[in-house]
Amino acid sequence: MRSERFHFPGHDGQQLAATLDLPDQTPSAYALLAHCFTCGQNVLAARHIAAALADHGIAVLRFDFTGIGASEGEFANTGFASNVDDLVAAADHLRAVHGAPAILIGHSLGGTACLAAAARIPDARAVVTIGAPSDPSHVAGLLEAQADTIRRDGEAEVVLAGRAFRIKRAFLDEVAEHNLPPTLARLRKALLILHAPADAIVGIDNATRIFVAARHPKSFVSLAGVDHLVSEGKDAAYIGGVIAAWVTRYLDASAEAAAAAASDDAAPRRVVVQETGVSAYQQRITVGPHHLLADEPLAAGGADSGPTPYDLLLSGLGACTAMTMRMYAARKKLPLAHVTVTLTHRKIHAADCAECETRTGLLDHIERVIAIEGDLDAGERKKLMEIADKCPVHRTLQSKIHIVTRTADGAA
Repeated sequence: MRSERFHFPGHDGQQLAATLDLPDQTPSAYALLAHCFTCGQNVLAARHIAAALADHGIAVLRFDFTGIGASEGEFANTGFASNVDDLVAAADHLRAVHGAPAILIGHSLGGTACLAAAARIPDARAVVTIGAPSDPSHVAGLLEAQADTIRRDGEAEVVLAGRAFRIKRAFLDEVAEHNLPPTLARLRKALLILHAPADAIVGIDNATRIFVAARHPKSFVSLAGVDHLVSEGKDAAYIGGVIAAWVTRYLDASAEAAAAAASDDAAPRRVVVQETGVSAYQQRITVGPHHLLADEPLAAGGADSGPTPYDLLLSGLGACTAMTMRMYAARKKLPLAHVTVTLTHRKIHAADCAECETRTGLLDHIERVIAIEGDLDAGERKKLMEIADKCPVHRTLQSKIHIVTRTADGAA
């Protein structure tokens, strides 16, 4: 096993410390591991579970949540929701740099966070919890002795696992608001629950509630004799082996489904757009195996973390234009070296458009500038410019478009 250490931006831009444990061979899958409350990426359980999975060919990204370990930020300003957002940010980084996370693994409250984040990480096929509470509010019980002080004074310093942390009243209020069971009912990913019957921190009844609330496929493995923190290396190695063996069938199934989809060239790919919750307008776009973000610029109230919807529209037209010209040049064996398409969009008054049929109101005006490079004569360049107007997206934008909108449950 080899490990790579680096930092990546968390949900609010703070740099989070991370480690990617890689198998000696090409990874069969990537997993994202969330540590327990107030722990860190280097807690024994996380290290040994990651090592065991690497031995089975699975790469594991483990990281410190905001305000924990070597990550930036103040722990007192974080909460369950920020942990979930950090998980999504970690998945985005892993997807962009190495490979999309197929497995989400969470220990204790990290497991609860994985369950809450799963819907926002569409690549994940399987979720694994280890000693996880069935509801985020369970962590408030760990603070019971200081709860009155926190609520009275607004914050207090508490000692957890031998370390001092500052907890604010907002943290208690936030965990009390989360309701996990509805999220579990919509999980729609394979679920493995690992829990010790004698867990003194998070009782086994939590595993029961998670199992009952979730839909199939779901599995439960009893961790007899294992303590909540999985402090024995042999126990952590066992857990890693169980996860690796269990997840294989779901990774194989997803690979077969992907291969089947890829073989059906006639089937259109779905575009799925989901709000991330990270900023006011940020959207996660999933197109088959591809992922990107959309947003609005800062001036419009967004975070400028991705192209705007109109940017994406122009991108589609520009890409289609260049591809169509390339296909024509290849078919005609033209010496086309390179194509660059630059586009802008704005609203104009219809009266200012001499060739437009509409004479009143405003029109959408797209300007497309095409640079053609290559040893081409005037006639070949002219023909390529004519072909540009025949790209399918160009034709779609100039034709009458029929859009049907319905609710996800099929209601009108």
